Amino acid sequence: MKLLAYATLAGAFALASVTAKEVGKAAPEFSVQDTAGKEVSLADHKGKTIVLEWVNFGCPFVKKHYGSGNMQKLQETYTAKEVVWLTVSSANKDKADVFVEGSKLAEAAKDQGSKATAILVDGDGKLGKSYGAEVTPHMMIIDKEGKLAYRGEIDSLHTTEQSDVAKADKTFANALDNVLAGKPVENANNKPYGCGVKY
Repeated sequence: MKLLAYATLAGAFALASVTAKEVGKAAPEFSVQDTAGKEVSLADHKGKTIVLEWVNFGCPFVKKHYGSGNMQKLQETYTAKEVVWLTVSSANKDKADVFVEGSKLAEAAKDQGSKATAILVDGDGKLGKSYGAEVTPHMMIIDKEGKLAYRGEIDSLHTTEQSDVAKADKTFANALDNVLAGKPVENANNKPYGCGVKY
């Protein structure tokens, strides 16, 4: 009987874990240090639209969007509209070949001309795993009500060519425009492209 109860409880937790990162559901809470060591939480930005962008500056797909200036332009455009833009590195802190400590991550972001609100160091991967972040860049939007409104690709052309940025459908930007306008988001949960997150 006890086994059945534990199994039921475990199933409930598993279901909660799955539903928590579903579009339309409450976004998972988080509290993660930024590159300056300051704690940043979802609660800090209650009532604001938030973008989560997973990053690995060594990834060719990330280089496509920073090398072309696309990511910085998006960051600048939307933070000017009071969107909180959080760039996240979920590289495993216990793997020296993949982890980038805060100071070096901040330096890399500065070199790329990042306009993000903050760069988060998610070395234990808790934030990334709670949102189901799969690749870099994986883009997510949390609306003012604290619900996950979008998770997916940055645009429609899944290549590493910078020249494709201008030709692609602006899937993520269109979604963010709709969220800010209070309109429904089409294709709000789609397959992202990029390099696997190095948990």
